Amino acid sequence: MNTTQSREILEQQQQQRMMMMKMKNSGIMQMGYNNGGIGSPGSGLDEKDEEISRSVISAFRAKEEEIEKKKTQVRERVQAQLGRVEEETKRLAQIREELEALQDPMKKEVALVRKRIDTVNRELRPLGITCQKKEKEYKEAVEAFNEKSKEKAQLVAKLMELMTESEKLRLKKLEELSKHIESLP
Repeated sequence: MNTTQSREILEQQQQQRMMMMKMKNSGIMQMGYNNGGIGSPGSGLDEKDEEISRSVISAFRAKEEEIEKKKTQVRERVQAQLGRVEEETKRLAQIREELEALQDPMKKEVALVRKRIDTVNRELRPLGITCQKKEKEYKEAVEAFNEKSKEKAQLVAKLMELMTESEKLRLKKLEELSKHIESLP
């Protein structure tokens, strides 16, 4: 805050104090006039009061304008920050796409096998419960359970093979990329 602003603020405060004192005095004078005391209704105090009121109102308006300016500045800074955040989000999305492109080449097959394993697991649970609840159907349920367990074991073995093969392919691809990068000038 510079000296001009602080001087204006002090003047405004002094004017406000003077206005308050005059308002108190005018109340006393009006009481005195009504009671037959000194002072008259057209004494010129009203003009001074109006002038002080105008100055207080103009000071209030100036403060309001200053607050609005600051609000606008803050709003502009927030908008600028939001723009930067959007740019960073776009960059992160591009990086994510690039990373996804480097993921497992056998991703679809692995996902299908995993879905099948999940399906088999879901089928195993009710079959296991059925074995415990119904002795009459025990043999049939155990056979179905064993078949699904074998299928799961085969699928898990297949998954392990696919994952091993996938890792080999990725390592090979990374080595090729590394050689390609090293061969660049």
